[in-house]
Amino acid sequence: MPANPFISVVMPTFNRKETLVEVLPSLAKQTYPADSYELLLSDSSSTDGTAEMVADMGIPNLRLITGENRGRSGARNRGIREAKGEIVLFTDADIIADPHLLEEHAKLHAAEPNVAVVGREIQVDTLEEYRDSIAHPERARHLHKRAQKELSWLFFLTGNASVRRDKLIEVGMFDEDFTGYGHEDLELGYRLMKSGVRIRHNPAAINYHWHPVPFDERLARTSLAGISTMRFYRKHRDPKIKLLMGVNPVTMALHSLLTEDRWPVPAWKANVEKSASCRELLTQFYYLNGVKAAIKDPNL
Repeated sequence: MPANPFISVVMPTFNRKETLVEVLPSLAKQTYPADSYELLLSDSSSTDGTAEMVADMGIPNLRLITGENRGRSGARNRGIREAKGEIVLFTDADIIADPHLLEEHAKLHAAEPNVAVVGREIQVDTLEEYRDSIAHPERARHLHKRAQKELSWLFFLTGNASVRRDKLIEVGMFDEDFTGYGHEDLELGYRLMKSGVRIRHNPAAINYHWHPVPFDERLARTSLAGISTMRFYRKHRDPKIKLLMGVNPVTMALHSLLTEDRWPVPAWKANVEKSASCRELLTQFYYLNGVKAAIKDPNL
């Protein structure tokens, strides 16, 4: 285990052995020197044999830290507290790292002292698609423009983001009250920016999110994200939060005209397999369902 690593990679997990078997070796095979980084797998008491698998892998700079299941925020905070590196890089148990991932994050941190770095996350549904993306990265869609050097807190997504450990502790780390799905990372990004941290974009810091999600499950998560949006807003009372996250008088008025069983919502549901527009409209409908549920019940 490195005595003085520059980077600590923090990865929360719970019963993700089947993806970790691909993910952990990708982080062990980096172009960045092995004695300059550590891997912290923050396990929320998995029951699927994760600990045994990690022991069998024998990765020398990998540490398994285990605690009670307090969600992703709690697991990441556990990793931050245990980290020995100056920089903490966040990723997830279903995200495969490009060999240059750590090297690219380290470059920007070495050049600028008070930044967070967000890389490029490529979505893949299968290992075959992942291997094709490695061979042909030009085919993958960019979330941000390649030339875009600075991002807002809206893009502080902790599947591929890094920041100084002391800064994370200074702003209070992740808010563990975000126990549902979504926005615990954006809310942290908001506080980091308020404290003076600039969020820099490095499209050469690539990883591959290997997690196909059925559309019904995606809609359920979207509703939970709507609830998290209101929790985020109530914490800070900044009107820009709602506006930037799609909660405004126009969207709310349009949503008030819609119900689950009234046209056009049933038509959107009937066409989700063949229409990207219907999928997007239905996603927004469920997102605002979550927002309205949280408005009605502040305890959500």
